[in-house]
Amino acid sequence: MIIMTLTALLPQLRPPPCTHEGQLHGQCVGHNKAQLSILIASLCWLSIGTGGIKPCSIPFSVDQFDLTTEEGRKGNNSFYNLYYTTQTIVLLITQTVVVYIQNDISWALGFGIPTLCMLFAIVLFFVGTKVYIYIKPEGSVFAAVAQVFVAAYKKRQLNLPADEVDGQFYNPPFSRSLLPELHLTRQYSCLNKAALIVGDEVKQDGLCENPWRLCSVQQVEDVKCLINIIPIWLTSVLGFLAMNQQGTFTVAQALKMDLQFGPSIKIPAGSVGVITLIAIAIWLPFYDGVVVPALEKVTKQEGGITLLQRIGIGNLFSILTMLVSGFIETERRLSALSHGGTDGIAPMTVMWLTPQLILIGFSEIFSIVGLIEFYNKQFPEHMRSIGNSLIYLTFSFASYASSTVISVVHDVSARHGSNWLSDDINTSKLDYFYFLIAGISSLNFLFFLFCARRYHYRSSVKLM
Repeated sequence: MIIMTLTALLPQLRPPPCTHEGQLHGQCVGHNKAQLSILIASLCWLSIGTGGIKPCSIPFSVDQFDLTTEEGRKGNNSFYNLYYTTQTIVLLITQTVVVYIQNDISWALGFGIPTLCMLFAIVLFFVGTKVYIYIKPEGSVFAAVAQVFVAAYKKRQLNLPADEVDGQFYNPPFSRSLLPELHLTRQYSCLNKAALIVGDEVKQDGLCENPWRLCSVQQVEDVKCLINIIPIWLTSVLGFLAMNQQGTFTVAQALKMDLQFGPSIKIPAGSVGVITLIAIAIWLPFYDGVVVPALEKVTKQEGGITLLQRIGIGNLFSILTMLVSGFIETERRLSALSHGGTDGIAPMTVMWLTPQLILIGFSEIFSIVGLIEFYNKQFPEHMRSIGNSLIYLTFSFASYASSTVISVVHDVSARHGSNWLSDDINTSKLDYFYFLIAGISSLNFLFFLFCARRYHYRSSVKLM
């Protein structure tokens, strides 16, 4: 951020300014290699820093809670909602106040404010170093997973005992304390062979002779947790398709609607997404403070509902979002065509987009926050950072999937004479596309239900 601020502050680090006429006549002086290299370097450093902070910030925060106590578990449950609420409020400020400063006051000041905030956050982070709870790393996560598969393969010819007997399976004292110890289960029983003791594989001090031939029961159950989570993660990729469409086409819809709000306010088309952020910032604290306690009294379930139920509700909201978006787009397009204006703007206020923007906010509240909590609670303790990185990997894959669907729909519909996604949104069939995404999301929801019904929770807590 410091480098990006300097590129906006120092004239030597950016191309010279160019007038609108110069842009039209191609007379602008472009950047040189040094200026481009500095900008790319700053973006690379920003990506590296973000990649280090985002997957690790939540697991580190969760480590500060004592999950063996009811108070610690309640604080942990509220943390995920508080985390996303704070993130949403910050995003709301950046998309309004900071963007206004960058566009109307100064790019240097617009970059400088986030830079100063980041420096303050770093200082604040290091101030608390003496009170943090640190969990020591326990070696390579990927090696531990590979060891289970290798050990199970090496013992594939062995038969498992009919009943579990102490001493037959390698189960050393549990060294981690933040989550309850896992006991050997019959699920994916072929992997249990990795923990089956054969001969003198255990040394006198209780440690295994070869970790690539003998793994602990806890290690085997951790891998089973990972296998169970993968199908849920796959469903989340298509589950985020609806969210991507709101970011892609909502602005295009807003540009062809009446942006006037009241006698003197004109809403920028690119700012309509702020409605989603406002909905999240209002509803999420209400959900955590009012809805969850009420549900807990009824269901006697910590958190009110299970994590997969919360994710499923989010998926239903995404389907509903696409259906509502399709109906609103149908009305907008018919209104624009019947109005017949040369600018193609429908005589409909842009606030007609509010229902779909609020619904997508509800989808985020249940789906994204639910997934964050699900990964942090169901992933093995030493794999939490990987679980959080899956959230951002899901966003990436969903974006690629969205681009693929858009390209396929554009090409196929164009070949059949009715381009659903042409350059002119008034001659397109964007409503059909929304209904198509709703159909894809519905099929994905059925697959999610199939996976969720077969999922075995790592731990669940009932309230007394």
